[in-house]
Amino acid sequence: MSRRRNKDAVTEHRQGCSAAYIKMLNKIGLAMCNLEEGKIIDDIFYKLDKAGFGSNVHEIAAEGECRVLKMEGDSGEGFMTMYRVFDGIYLMCNDFHMRSCISEYQNADTVLCIDHCREGRIEHENSLGERYYMEAGDLRIDRRAYHSGKVELPLSHYHGMTIGFLNEPAQRSIKREMPSLNIDLEALAQKFCPDNREFLIRANEPLDLLFSQLYHAPKSIRQDYFKVKIAEFLLMLEMIDPAENIQQRQYFPAARTEKVKEIHSLITGSLEKTFTVGELSEISGMPPATLRKVFKAVYGVPIYQYIKSCKMKAAAAMLISDKELNISEIAQRLGYDNPSKFAAAFRDVMGASPQNYRRKQEDL
Repeated sequence: MSRRRNKDAVTEHRQGCSAAYIKMLNKIGLAMCNLEEGKIIDDIFYKLDKAGFGSNVHEIAAEGECRVLKMEGDSGEGFMTMYRVFDGIYLMCNDFHMRSCISEYQNADTVLCIDHCREGRIEHENSLGERYYMEAGDLRIDRRAYHSGKVELPLSHYHGMTIGFLNEPAQRSIKREMPSLNIDLEALAQKFCPDNREFLIRANEPLDLLFSQLYHAPKSIRQDYFKVKIAEFLLMLEMIDPAENIQQRQYFPAARTEKVKEIHSLITGSLEKTFTVGELSEISGMPPATLRKVFKAVYGVPIYQYIKSCKMKAAAAMLISDKELNISEIAQRLGYDNPSKFAAAFRDVMGASPQNYRRKQEDL
């Protein structure tokens, strides 16, 4: 399969790895065999392409074991930088800046898939029609049984990593490249994802450290580094007891999350108004406590904090774009009758007083 070469488009990763850590990784590396021996003809890029990413995803660059895919949508775009690590095993860095997109992905016989959220938020819907949200530090394990349809990014951005294992090719690679490691992918899938359910892990320090190292893989040894870290990750999954790591993650009916999104549109489209939770509760038809709970689940912060942040970011834009407006006028346009309270709120969100913020921007 021919690929366009464009080195500049391939995402670069930061350097840095201690000698002591490399020494430790070399111990794991002893379990690995030469990639060139007995290479299997299964090409993971070909298999994924054949299954189909969808009509809105296109390859824009390729070099060696790496390719870059671009997803386009009405609200923005996303980039997926994919590395072939072993036959049947890939690692993909995801960077999306959009409010939503349509996933047309078709499952390429995936036995196991791991998603790590580094920054932002993403909404998923499971087989029962329930919605749940991943935030920074969250890990999801699934079998990609339910991965098509509309995907929403409540904060309009998402950055993370995916590690995917394609059924038989991945298992053969593990046996060939890491013969001393007794890893059964199907057993891991049954352990974490019975009945094709997703499994969510939150705030796991060892896993966070491992993914942090993957995000900063040294460029000079990146491919080998990925191989070693994926072997380490599989060993960590072997040691995790799902029963001890079940998170009390909330699942929400789609109807409630859609109501909250309507409230969000009302808030962001009417920054000159000051809404109370009671008023928003009446508009949404949800009790105040339920509204607060669902809003925080979708957007990651309490509703009043979100409103204040939106107003202050709008104020910051006004301070820069319209220098004829004084602070009191900006405050009134955002529903603040008291300039002092407005200034305190602005300092709390933006880290500087409105006057100093404007002055610093003028000096840039």
